[in-house]
Amino acid sequence: MFKVVMFDLDGTLIDSSEGVTKSAQFALKHYGIEEDDLQKLTYFIGPPLTYTFGKRYGFSEEQANEAVEVFRSRYNVKGFLECCLYPHVKECLIELREEGYLVALATSKPETTSIKILKNLGVLELFDEISGASMDGKVETKEDVLVQLFDRLDKNHGIKDRSSMVLVGDTMFDVEGAAAFGIPTLAVSFGFGDVDEMMKAGAIGVVDDMLKIPEFLKNAD
Repeated sequence: MFKVVMFDLDGTLIDSSEGVTKSAQFALKHYGIEEDDLQKLTYFIGPPLTYTFGKRYGFSEEQANEAVEVFRSRYNVKGFLECCLYPHVKECLIELREEGYLVALATSKPETTSIKILKNLGVLELFDEISGASMDGKVETKEDVLVQLFDRLDKNHGIKDRSSMVLVGDTMFDVEGAAAFGIPTLAVSFGFGDVDEMMKAGAIGVVDDMLKIPEFLKNAD
């Protein structure tokens, strides 16, 4: 029986495409790479930034880390404000809490930035725990973020049983990260990932509206 519902942030709770792609565009321009079509930069949404700079542009580890700092110099000033909640997010979170679920955030976005975003969007108080990446790179991947969250769930809520947890996400990074710990993922169809790919990888279902999540979890129990 599920007790803990963990959410990804970008592409799951918020449409962060404007802020992320404009900040990626800004960072790439710093290295002489011009990209006028922001739609082509949506692959920056979700994965750790160092991974994307390295895989997509062949940056070395040192260059990728530097590029992340350039990205953040814009994102932390204005990019984090260039986002919005997907429809019915707040209603979904409220319903889950009313039904007794513990609600948590597990995101590869820096934790401090995530907190600022949720506060600005008026839903910060609806989360029991928030786990995000650290600015020093020690906590970066979805697996890292989940390990950090498990520790907090244990210390603050006495919850150790991972079979009572489910992750809601929009990309393969969510499915694979959760699967590493035997945790199922529920996919959302409105994010930035490939839903068919997620289902083939073992996602337990897909929803096209946040309001359908409480009902799905109830039936899954």
